[in-house]
Amino acid sequence: MITRRQFLHAGSSLLAGAAWPSALTRAAQGGDLPRRPVPTPAQLAWQECEVGVIYHFDLPTAAGDRTGNNAVRRTFDPNLYQPRQLDTDQWIEAAKACGARYALFTATHFNGFLQWQSDLYPYGLKQTSWRGGKGDVVADFVASCRRAGIKPGLYFSTHRNVYQQVWGYYADWGKGRGTPAQAAYNRIAEKQLEELCSRYGPLVQIWFDAGTKTPAEGGPDMLPIFDRHQPNSVFYHCRDRSEHRWIGNEKGYANYPCWATMPGQVGELSHNAPAWKNILGTGDPDGTVWSPGMVDVPLRGANKVHSWFWAPDQEHAVEPLDRLVQMYLDSVGRNCNFILGEVVTPDGLVPEHDLRRLAEFGREIRRRWGRPVAETSGHGAVVELTLPAATRVSSVVLQEDIALGERVRRYVVSGRRPDGEWAEIARGQSIGHKRLEVFAPLEVTALRFSANQSTAEPRLRQFAAYAGT
Repeated sequence: MITRRQFLHAGSSLLAGAAWPSALTRAAQGGDLPRRPVPTPAQLAWQECEVGVIYHFDLPTAAGDRTGNNAVRRTFDPNLYQPRQLDTDQWIEAAKACGARYALFTATHFNGFLQWQSDLYPYGLKQTSWRGGKGDVVADFVASCRRAGIKPGLYFSTHRNVYQQVWGYYADWGKGRGTPAQAAYNRIAEKQLEELCSRYGPLVQIWFDAGTKTPAEGGPDMLPIFDRHQPNSVFYHCRDRSEHRWIGNEKGYANYPCWATMPGQVGELSHNAPAWKNILGTGDPDGTVWSPGMVDVPLRGANKVHSWFWAPDQEHAVEPLDRLVQMYLDSVGRNCNFILGEVVTPDGLVPEHDLRRLAEFGREIRRRWGRPVAETSGHGAVVELTLPAATRVSSVVLQEDIALGERVRRYVVSGRRPDGEWAEIARGQSIGHKRLEVFAPLEVTALRFSANQSTAEPRLRQFAAYAGT
């Protein structure tokens, strides 16, 4: 049976001229898949965001526990949650300053503490004296995003929930698959998702850390709830649907080439699936599933630190500016999204040192790639860009019209020198949403894109030249 979401995705893709809209229509098509998948409208919107920030905060942070990355396996008195200066507007100012177009918040992390108004179990904001038990950080976060023009998304852990004694997806600390305790937890998890998806308006995505198990695996039945309430959002992820993929590391890079397509079928769409595990960093140019790469890294990841959550005296761990720019090149510049993990202090603020670095990063990206010397679009095997005068350029941006899929397989970029001679300045394979080619500064009067190999007529949404170095 075709769901409403599958029907809508099929219609939008047919309008785009594609033979197959997404992995989700596989069941309806009997498993006979065309070779050129295209993104759904929700995936297009997510890829267009390019840079995001995910904010990590939970009761253990407020309570003073410093177990690495919030992996403590005990609960705390909810009244220890007292972030007296909590200011989600300040968080989102940081996201906007760094150039992010979307942001995520850990609505409930490993400890299971509910940071919205919920009666599903007595371990959340209703049980704390903070704001008289009436606080709703999820609501505050979403409202701050909307005021700033940032797309909001939510992180939701079913992988671990200490309050529910869930660890490794299953109750009884991982041993409860198929038990009444697991069934009870599954129903609670479904109701949690219902609350998050139905109360706060459109979300850019729901992020299940390490994925969520499916009913076939003994887990909660999440997809129907998500489809009903968030038909224009991105689901990340379970083995039946991974609308983007983890790139395989938390070090700030994708491999090159990096394709937005992956192999597989429903039941195998996971970074743990054999068909995916070894190609997360590159994708598969002949893949039948549209699942672009997501490069996530904590901002506090330098000097042998890797902290998604706040700890004292870790300002030295904030990534230096040059490393962040390189990560941008190795993620957004390689057809992926780049997501920076930001800590929130026990008082509820982004640390000042982090704020300054995020703003520096945003300024540097805008300085280098905020205003092109010249740009064009076009279709066909050759697209030329004439500059207004002989100009020193040091990078070009290529973007395909990915609504029609990834068509270019190999390409060359050449520059025409002032003497009229053409010289090759870059060559590559994957373009997809964005490819950023950086090279030694060269004075040119024109640039030429040549597709040496493609699966259909190339469609360049953007071919732009930049002078910043």
